[in-house]
Amino acid sequence: MVIAGKGITMFATPLPRRRKLGPWMATALVVGNMIGSGVFLLPASLAAFGSASLLAWALTATGALLLALVFARLGRAYPKTGGPYAYARRAFGDFIGFQTAWGYWIAVWVGNAAIAVAFVSYLGYFWPALADTALLAAGVALAAIWLLTVVNVRGVRLGGWIQAVTTVAKLLPLIGLAVAAPFFIDAADFTPFNPSGQGTFGAVTAAAALTLWAFIGIESATVPAEDVDDPERTIPRATVIGTAVTAAVYILGTVAVFAAVPRTLLIESTAPFADAAEAMFGGWAGTAVALGAIVSAFGALNGWILLQGQVPLAAARDGLFPRVFAKTSRWGTPAVGLVVSSVLVTGLMLLNYNAGLVEQFNFVILLATLTTLIPYAYAAAAQFLLALTDREHFSGRRLTVDGTIAVMAFAYALWTIAGSGYEVVYKGTLLMLAGIPVYVWLKYHDRDSDETVHIGRKAA
Repeated sequence: MVIAGKGITMFATPLPRRRKLGPWMATALVVGNMIGSGVFLLPASLAAFGSASLLAWALTATGALLLALVFARLGRAYPKTGGPYAYARRAFGDFIGFQTAWGYWIAVWVGNAAIAVAFVSYLGYFWPALADTALLAAGVALAAIWLLTVVNVRGVRLGGWIQAVTTVAKLLPLIGLAVAAPFFIDAADFTPFNPSGQGTFGAVTAAAALTLWAFIGIESATVPAEDVDDPERTIPRATVIGTAVTAAVYILGTVAVFAAVPRTLLIESTAPFADAAEAMFGGWAGTAVALGAIVSAFGALNGWILLQGQVPLAAARDGLFPRVFAKTSRWGTPAVGLVVSSVLVTGLMLLNYNAGLVEQFNFVILLATLTTLIPYAYAAAAQFLLALTDREHFSGRRLTVDGTIAVMAFAYALWTIAGSGYEVVYKGTLLMLAGIPVYVWLKYHDRDSDETVHIGRKAA
């Protein structure tokens, strides 16, 4: 059913009934989407900043928890599919809503390319040819992407089960390394504090932009809200618990890697956690962690592919994305959004397959982080505005707390955007602006629809 009027086209047809994600699956979606490729490959990227990167981890964890509280509160107040998009549109209207959906969608499929790179990087621990043959590496990555696309077209519940199983599997080796780290720590492993050649503030800011990639996914439980069981309770708990668990695992895990692998070797490593485990316990441990990293990246890729059709679906139902994205498969999944997104990931992978794995990973995660941070900033600003204007959902003592958290989360998002660097901000801004012609076309199309409805009414 399509409702047209006053320049807005709404797709009011409800989503088909299907089995939903319970509390464990929702939490696994949050943890699994955050603990994916980032933590397993990031220590190599952070080695250039030395121990200053540990300070960046602490600041990023604090900022991530602020953002988690924003999404938890908004998810409880407005449990609608779309996550950041739904909140920004409610607060600021169609254009900011569209920009949020556009930026978040780009971030998801660009980020999936980075996760696929990390998956292949750790798979190269067992299959060395992947590190030497770029085309083979791209082919294996694309095979994983399309396999999981098919899985998620078949149903959100199936994707949720894969997410739950892989989340448990990925946590075991990380927790093992974190527990063992204190027995291998030597103060010399953490010097010099900042070998990057830039000032401490600049080094921490640059490292924070990289570490935030590992926290992208805070909002995961809010995006498929209508597929979550008891969303008003499940989404806030899954978001906050998932973020807190992830932060602890990240910081302790990075300390373990820094303690076990010399910085000069770590910079060149394509499997830093596996190298750390091998240095601590021998070859068997390196093998076990590499397997855990492969499962981790595969699980994260599954979780993000699950989400890559959800925001276009929500925006298309509101007339802010092409209508084709509102169509669902017979399993109730946004098949068009899933397939189109994976086609774009494929193109990005083929365009960059000649780049080195770590080099490719670093650039792609910064670009994906920037296009995610803009929706995060909009979500924080949306909470602040809604806290002031929506007395039904925000009132009493919570009003001041919610407003303060929103301001701090917004400031954090701006600081991290600044740390992404001029090139990334430049290219990311162009990607965001590239969506404006799409918005203009959609609004013009809606105008034609309104005129057709008006003429029909006059004729009647």
